[in-house]
Amino acid sequence: MEFKVGDLPEMLEGEVLRTSGDNSVLVRIAGKQHTLRLLKTSTNEFEFILDDTFHHAKILQSGSAEVKLVIDGQPLTVRKHSKLTEVLEKASAMTGAGGGDRNLASQIPGRVVNISAKVGTDVKKGDVIVVLESMKMQVAVKAHKDGNLKEIKVKQGASVARNDVLAVIE
Repeated sequence: MEFKVGDLPEMLEGEVLRTSGDNSVLVRIAGKQHTLRLLKTSTNEFEFILDDTFHHAKILQSGSAEVKLVIDGQPLTVRKHSKLTEVLEKASAMTGAGGGDRNLASQIPGRVVNISAKVGTDVKKGDVIVVLESMKMQVAVKAHKDGNLKEIKVKQGASVARNDVLAVIE
């Protein structure tokens, strides 16, 4: 994938080489390999270690063409290349046949009206985990893979945004 960072005159080339179960990703950026380990995530903030150095990032705005963020207090704009979707799909497929990502995210903004599953239980792909209400309609958020429900990150009555993490399934 090619991307342009801030005011740098050149395009950078990057790719995901390998992912592992401990939230680590091996990436190649501008021809050099780096290990990235995700420590903490929330709706628009995350903490990670890149090559043994801790970083804090906050997404200010994310669109189809660019992402505006602040990393370690420094504002940055990343312009995405048109092949971004293809690379992201490939990267998610690399996480394995078990369903990939541990995080179950909301596809819509809404209010939590029911939590249907209990932490510690085994769930199957398609089981209802949380029910959201949006625009007077109720929408079931279902497990995206088989596994054990390790954590529910929302409470009944809470408001959630699109892409908020609702639960963790391992």
